[in-house]
Amino acid sequence: MISKEENIPIGIALKVKAYYELLKFRLSAMVAFSGAFGYSLAVDHIDWEKIIFISLGGFFITGAANIVNQIKEKELDKLMKRTQNRPLPTGRLSVNEAMVFCIILLIISSYILFIEFNYKAGLLGLLSFVLYGFVYTPLKRVGPISVFVGAFPGAFPPMIGWVAATNHFGLEPGILFAIQFFWQFPHFWAIAWVADEDYQRAGFKMLPNNGHKDLRTALTMMMYTIFLVPCGFVPYLLHMTGINSAMIAVLCGVLFLSQTFYLMSKPTDKVALMMMFGSFIYLPIVQIAFLMDKV
Repeated sequence: MISKEENIPIGIALKVKAYYELLKFRLSAMVAFSGAFGYSLAVDHIDWEKIIFISLGGFFITGAANIVNQIKEKELDKLMKRTQNRPLPTGRLSVNEAMVFCIILLIISSYILFIEFNYKAGLLGLLSFVLYGFVYTPLKRVGPISVFVGAFPGAFPPMIGWVAATNHFGLEPGILFAIQFFWQFPHFWAIAWVADEDYQRAGFKMLPNNGHKDLRTALTMMMYTIFLVPCGFVPYLLHMTGINSAMIAVLCGVLFLSQTFYLMSKPTDKVALMMMFGSFIYLPIVQIAFLMDKV
């Protein structure tokens, strides 16, 4: 028989695990990496303390936005298989506990971006938090306009990293934003294609063209993906990176684009799933190539 005292550590561990799940660690870590990527590309010499700070700032503000998303979608998450075991639908955490955690993360991330870096990076971080948590989230039940709105906070991280390092906007952070902006449309629509049945249970309308998984939707995905090919070459033209990374970025863009043509020829869940995995591979390869070939 387990004593009450022995249950206490178990209870604490379960709470910690629930808070960890609330962060959506993989998504927040991807944002943290993109922010560190933008910062590293902008500076002549790497300051590892600053890299840690910009990564934590991006991680925490993304975690806060994720929590707002889950609070607002608590009842909807109960309807979907992919989300029904999250901390809030299962009652492992209360809404009040999630709100307190969200506020703490927002305060810490704001301090990092505003104080350790500059107000421009801080304002971009807050804007991404508001757009994701309070604009993108409710629009998911309205229509595919949500993907367009959500692409803005999703594309801010490398721009925030660059602005944090330089304290100014320009073409350089603009192209980093553009690459991640256009990447998100095929990325999110591939996910929405695969998870369409689950999304429909919650009333989410993510796919374009009235939500049909057909040639027209695949064509729309291709139209956004094609921008990645020329965008991958622009950092070289702006003297941010060398020709080697430009060729890698263009090649990755072409390969990613080819997946949309395959989806157009075979608009099936299996091909959409392949494209979804391809989208996860594209971004880190391109960003790492830029970093290794920076001028």
